[in-house]
Amino acid sequence: MQNKQVSEKVLITGIVVSMFLWGLSWPSGKVLTAYSSAINFVVYRYIFVVGTLFPILLFLRTGIQVKKQGIPIIIGSGILLGLYSFLFFKGLKNGHPGAGGVLVTTLNPIMAYSIGIFLSKKMPSRNESIGLVLGLIAGCVLLEVWNHPDAILASGNVYFLLAAFTWAVMSKLTSKAGLYGSSLSFSLWQYIITLCFLLPMMDVQEFKLAIHITDHLFWINLIFSSAIVTTLATTVYFYATTRLGPEKASSYIFMVPLAAAVSSWLFLDEHILPHTIVGGMLGMAAVYIINKEKKTN
Repeated sequence: MQNKQVSEKVLITGIVVSMFLWGLSWPSGKVLTAYSSAINFVVYRYIFVVGTLFPILLFLRTGIQVKKQGIPIIIGSGILLGLYSFLFFKGLKNGHPGAGGVLVTTLNPIMAYSIGIFLSKKMPSRNESIGLVLGLIAGCVLLEVWNHPDAILASGNVYFLLAAFTWAVMSKLTSKAGLYGSSLSFSLWQYIITLCFLLPMMDVQEFKLAIHITDHLFWINLIFSSAIVTTLATTVYFYATTRLGPEKASSYIFMVPLAAAVSSWLFLDEHILPHTIVGGMLGMAAVYIINKEKKTN
């Protein structure tokens, strides 16, 4: 996948659709928690991801080679993706999933910009600053901090904070993918490293039992969360970091909570509350403002 082959309009459409798919993965993941432990679920996911991405590379006739200079970046980003998955699902087990999910999606863009400022010594533009503040307000509204002031500091949510930081650092690494080969080949090797990182944490006995699960709901959601959400949506996000930069690309994550709320309403019959709509719209506005081009005379 070369940069010149994808127009900016197609790229923006792709990342918006990807964020909606990420939102869909929340209720899908909730269904899967009834069948599997968190770590095993992530291992199953990346087995399917590697198994589905490799044929796509063959179909597109994209080589899997990457430059030797990129190997440390691949290993680092793969380990960070595995660490992110571990921390996020550890947070689901020990913290509040709803609050934690909002916490991660709100802090990801803010931390990405903070890392960018630290490394490049370049402050965000006026639009970016306004958008980041608006995104932070959106997260507070979604969390209903006026009713639940302890939600952010609740036991277990430290895992979500660490997960957000890990994702921001990883996004910075994946933004360099285009320097060492195609984004797809970089992603394939990154996912393989992630799988290798997570395998030692897997419950082997549970894995053996999972193979014999006959409930179609389990397999449909597992295939969706791996082949669609990760192989396609997450790979599109990683590609977007190479084109837009990790800061701009991560700003679209503000859209995920609203997508999650809508999909939970559609598939799990959960009610959409007023503060969810307000927070979601603020998040959408934050994405628009951050990515709005500055007018020139």
